[in-house]
Amino acid sequence: MSNAATASTDSPAVSGLSVGRGLLYLGIAGAAWGTAGAAASLVFSDSDMGPVALSFWRCAGGFLLLLGARLARPRRAARSGVGLPRRRRALRVTVVGVALAVFQTAYFAAVEATGLAVGTVVTLGAGPVLIALGARLTLGERLGVGGSCAVGGALAGLGVLFVGGGDAAVRPWGVACALVSAAGYAVMTLLTRWWGRDGGTDSAGDTMGAFAVVSVCLLPLAVAEGLVPHTAEPARVLGCLLYIAAVPTALAYALYFAGAAVVRSATVSVIMLLEPVSAAVIAVALLGEELNTATVAGTLLMLAAVTGLAWTEARGAARGGAVTG
Repeated sequence: MSNAATASTDSPAVSGLSVGRGLLYLGIAGAAWGTAGAAASLVFSDSDMGPVALSFWRCAGGFLLLLGARLARPRRAARSGVGLPRRRRALRVTVVGVALAVFQTAYFAAVEATGLAVGTVVTLGAGPVLIALGARLTLGERLGVGGSCAVGGALAGLGVLFVGGGDAAVRPWGVACALVSAAGYAVMTLLTRWWGRDGGTDSAGDTMGAFAVVSVCLLPLAVAEGLVPHTAEPARVLGCLLYIAAVPTALAYALYFAGAAVVRSATVSVIMLLEPVSAAVIAVALLGEELNTATVAGTLLMLAAVTGLAWTEARGAARGGAVTG
């Protein structure tokens, strides 16, 4: 049995979370992430808040919400990760937090430099490739023929979804920022999986710590950009900020870190492509954007890839071995 097989069977038992539930958590997280763009667009249209300030408030708010939830249940200890030395756990949280800060900030920079379509397709397209390569080299996880086809189908669907959405200018600086963002995302995912294999994770606590690190990193930049927005609709902007902090941040990232600890890294990266699918559905259903052939085709391709890879992962876990295609 390969290293990947050992990881597949050991991780759920050690962390206390099954692969099936991890897949469910990741699906919810991906769908929730897709709602953040619509809420952010409302914030930008109703105020002068910039992307870095929004990212700061998103993570700071998520930290406060998770802290409040933890303080409300002081007797409920985390089931995993509590036995780690404090210095070692702090190092883990700091590294993941820095990777998360790079992921978010470089993505915003890519969108600003080269537009939403190109910035998103390069970031989300490069992410699964980097993660699959990193997982093979560092974790011994083999994607296999079926997994490779699923990743290829997901990337094809992503390309159709965004290229079909309109004209876009490709600028080298924006593409470079998007690749840096993808690298940050890959590091965050691979480290979460690596530490999850020995049970050294506490998803809520680690997520809270990562948000604290991101908030500290972004605070100076947010202050320079303008921390408090000017708006004629304060209640609406505040409501959107609270939603962004609660659902696609505190809830979604806690589920993401829990699921990523027990599911193979390449599978994680494909399932999280539910984010652009969710965003596309919201854009059509709630924001009045046109439902065109590219939107339908791209969405169906990505949903098929996500469903197929999730089913293969769950089947492999039920058999008690790694899935190699």
